[in-house]
Amino acid sequence: MPNAIRRYVRLIDRTNHYVGLVVMYMIFLMIGILLYSSIMKTVAIPPLWTLEMAQFAMVAYYMGGGGWALQNDSHVRMDLIYARWSPRTKAIVDSVTVLFLIFYLSLLLYGGFSSTSYALKYDETSYSAWSPYMAPIKIIMCIGIALTLLQAIAQLFKDVAQARGEELS
Repeated sequence: MPNAIRRYVRLIDRTNHYVGLVVMYMIFLMIGILLYSSIMKTVAIPPLWTLEMAQFAMVAYYMGGGGWALQNDSHVRMDLIYARWSPRTKAIVDSVTVLFLIFYLSLLLYGGFSSTSYALKYDETSYSAWSPYMAPIKIIMCIGIALTLLQAIAQLFKDVAQARGEELS
């Protein structure tokens, strides 16, 4: 594989590794918010922002970890037949199926950009009583989708290299 592809794969792998390390701690942020909400429900009137803020933290956690999960092969796979294949056959099948993932993530990113631009243009807010602006979480979603898309492309390069008998990492 050309050096440019090798550098791209290393850069995207490193980026998604560090982003994954950061966002994995967001689960504790979400737990903290929900714990605070539970305590406040028993002591006083619960704040309006806690449930929706926990949902935003979960979105950031889920979307930010997509590239990391793809990189570390931590996603769900039905491997009834797949586990029996040779590494080369797995790489060939993976290089075909990752094209579908790239197509899906491209459409998702396109829709995300459209939704984010709408939120920015019209100062879109949530329909809840707290009514926070939606643009920040939509921007985070677009970044997460973009990082997952870039990781899927890097995975395609890795699978093609493995199918050719090369190691790319």
